[in-house]
Amino acid sequence: MLAVGEVLWDLLPGGRRLGGAPANFAYHAHALGAEARLVTCVGDDALGREILERLGALGVSTGLVAVDSAAPTGTVSVELLEGGQPRFTIHEDVAWDRLSATPAALDMAEQADAVCFGTLAQRSEASRQAIRSLVSATPPTALRVFDVNLRQAFYSRDVIEASLDLANALKVNDEELPVLASLLGLNGGADEQVDAVARRFDLRLVALTRGAHGSRLCADGRWSDHGGLPAEVADTVGAGDAFTAALALGFLSGWGLDTINQAANELAAFVCSQAGATPPLLERLRRRFEDAW
Repeated sequence: MLAVGEVLWDLLPGGRRLGGAPANFAYHAHALGAEARLVTCVGDDALGREILERLGALGVSTGLVAVDSAAPTGTVSVELLEGGQPRFTIHEDVAWDRLSATPAALDMAEQADAVCFGTLAQRSEASRQAIRSLVSATPPTALRVFDVNLRQAFYSRDVIEASLDLANALKVNDEELPVLASLLGLNGGADEQVDAVARRFDLRLVALTRGAHGSRLCADGRWSDHGGLPAEVADTVGAGDAFTAALALGFLSGWGLDTINQAANELAAFVCSQAGATPPLLERLRRRFEDAW
């Protein structure tokens, strides 16, 4: 499995935390038993070296992580406003804005049975072209998951439509779906919008996540609804990325939609109960996927 896009540090008032949806996806896919690779870029600086060490400690291969000497490692400043609400500033012109489709990355893409990508890393022309080249290089049978991940103003209708044209699977949350519906002219309620986007872009699978209220999956006109699982929430960081990893692995393993939905919600609920996006997984969660994979 391949994840393509950003890796960064969230600069929280209490310290740094490793972030980036593709990096989180790669970790969880690896932890669930898949061979997962991350295509990204860090700066030739202390923060970049720390990311490489951290990924290595998590078991995520760094062979496709480039090092750029001309741009800093990506960071996100997090400011706590009145009432404890966070405000994020995703800094621009950083290393992951300079992704490239290297021969090694293209070779891995040609062998991949799944690839996951989003909108944020497509904010620069260089990274946008690299991501599209890598996704296009995957086999026709590969699952191409577009995990929307709308952030600040770093998306557009053109980027979303081009990404959906490349993808054959979509993961979107209940806050992002109305934005997609507005940009794409989708009418009706959530189910009608999911069905419309699936039909328009010939998607094999669509996942609509709803936070604590679970998720809806749609594939070939079939639906699965899951009401979510209770969790004593430490934080929700990375839960959506864990869900996406479980979704992709379950689908590739040929599981039914209800089974996928249950497993993905179990993993997301567990991640919510832990601090940070990449906690060690419970053995029972890992074993469920390893047995199938």
